[in-house]
Amino acid sequence: MLRPRIMPCLLLKDGSLVKTVKFKKPSYVGDAVNAIKIFNGKEVDELVLIDISKKEIPFDIIRKITRECFMPLCYGGNVKTLDDMRTLFQLGIEKVIVNTLLFENPELVRKAIKLFGSQSIVASVDVKKNFWGVSKVYRHSLKKTIDLSPVEYLTQLEDLGVGEILLYSVDRDGTWDGMDNELINQMSTNTHLPIISCGGVGNIKDVEDGIMNGSSGVAIGSMCVYSKKNMGVLIKFPKQNDVEQIIKNYENL
Repeated sequence: MLRPRIMPCLLLKDGSLVKTVKFKKPSYVGDAVNAIKIFNGKEVDELVLIDISKKEIPFDIIRKITRECFMPLCYGGNVKTLDDMRTLFQLGIEKVIVNTLLFENPELVRKAIKLFGSQSIVASVDVKKNFWGVSKVYRHSLKKTIDLSPVEYLTQLEDLGVGEILLYSVDRDGTWDGMDNELINQMSTNTHLPIISCGGVGNIKDVEDGIMNGSSGVAIGSMCVYSKKNMGVLIKFPKQNDVEQIIKNYENL
């Protein structure tokens, strides 16, 4: 039984730290390097960093971040080539998140897995309910859906050989309304791959619900950068006692 992980999920846009709501309206929340320094002292298991700028990878900023980051760092955003991945790993990134590449060049992803190891490649899966309430996998910044259901797509990713799934609920992103536990449970019971779930966490109970429904890890966005919903910016993380209690409850299942 793997120990469940709880981690901040930070978004970069044009070099600044931002937070979105349902993948829209990014709001400035501060400097990424300063946030990393704060998380260093909070016993964080791992940190997810995603650049949503749709530009070239900001290697200079990533270099500054990795120099300050004392925890494993998972990066995604604008990764297009094996050289991009190689440079990221050389800078100290532990895992690379891919999304668009999974659709546009899956063979390159397969080569990356062979070259760097499956544990180094994380597949990001963006899921959103359509007009009829059916969960669909979206690509290209929510402009297109794919023909496969989330579970069918998960099987495809398994066959490709990725080491982990970042399951992002678009409908819950930045809402504080709780995670999509039905989706998490459905996905986790249909794969052997570890699943990091993201989207909707508003309190420590939401974190526990995500783990109890099958998440190997829960990535927290708004709750890590705001003091409360609709309140000011505050870089924070759940108290260690609360984290340990969740892990204890999970281990006692």
